[in-house]
Amino acid sequence: MYCFVFSYKFVFRRFMILVTGGTGLVGSHLLFDLVRKNERVRVLRRKGSNVDEVRKIFSYYTDQPDELFSKIEWKDGDLLDVFSLSEAMEGITRVYHCAAIVSLSPKDGDKMIFNNVTGTANMVNAALQKKIQKLCHISSIAALGIESGKDISEETYWNEKTNFSAYAISKYLSENEVWRASQEGLPVVIVNPSIIIGPGNWKRSSGDIFNVANKGLSWYTSGGIAYVDVRDVAKAMWLLMESEIRNERFIVSSENMQYKNFIGMICAGLGKSIPSKKAGSLMLEFAWRADKMRSRLGGSRHLLTKEIARYATMNLVYSNKKIQEALSFDFIPVAKSVADTSNHFLADKKSS
Repeated sequence: MYCFVFSYKFVFRRFMILVTGGTGLVGSHLLFDLVRKNERVRVLRRKGSNVDEVRKIFSYYTDQPDELFSKIEWKDGDLLDVFSLSEAMEGITRVYHCAAIVSLSPKDGDKMIFNNVTGTANMVNAALQKKIQKLCHISSIAALGIESGKDISEETYWNEKTNFSAYAISKYLSENEVWRASQEGLPVVIVNPSIIIGPGNWKRSSGDIFNVANKGLSWYTSGGIAYVDVRDVAKAMWLLMESEIRNERFIVSSENMQYKNFIGMICAGLGKSIPSKKAGSLMLEFAWRADKMRSRLGGSRHLLTKEIARYATMNLVYSNKKIQEALSFDFIPVAKSVADTSNHFLADKKSS
């Protein structure tokens, strides 16, 4: 009788999980956590997306990346294609929605807002139609209100005048679609990570910070923001989905830190000189305009945008009190996150 009950519970626990954005930094780390827990996982991917990056990230944490990678079911589709999304949702009980365009480049603004918001709307509509048990949406601290010099919490009011980046707008409007679905009966949780630290594609997302620092930096800025290890983001998502918590959002952040100190940590970890010159607001205003002109004339990437320059002088402080109290969550210190990621970066550079 005991064996029968145990087997029944084991089968009952075998959820079928759908993950979007599985080839990104957060998505790939989430996949690693899910498959090593023997969860059944299907990943919605755009045709032609590079799944080898997922295998590479698995190799950072295990000697058997191929064995874990083989447990993933890949499904071609697109969040903007409601038919492929509906097909991918067949037999699914839980959803982790990680997919989003991330960019601070003004030229990507309209496309980013449309794709992120429409994709999220399509996702929650499909989840409602298929009667999904629970959905976790990864948002960002960018979707929260901004109060320079004051603690920002999950309740900080959104302000259109201060939340001026297209990325922030896309995440805020995407959250609205998730809240709308929760009112229509879909159980949801939303995570709002701060700046995410972790190994992956060194030319994308926060990985680019390590790539830029490795080339050498002379200047730092006066602002500050919060940081979190990607492993903690994945862990928090899973714990929230396993809990009875629903229709709540949580800031997922380890520490608040000045940009100078954070960049100094990275440079030290990479064996580079720590920046010693402070770039003030006037210099940054000139610099982003000069960089914009350079990119137009040379046809190269616009590195220092107006949004980046203006955020660089803000002191933004985020509270992680809510998730700590809800889950008794202990975060990885930023110093360890930077050290671990620096080691992965240097190992990849050596092997390439």
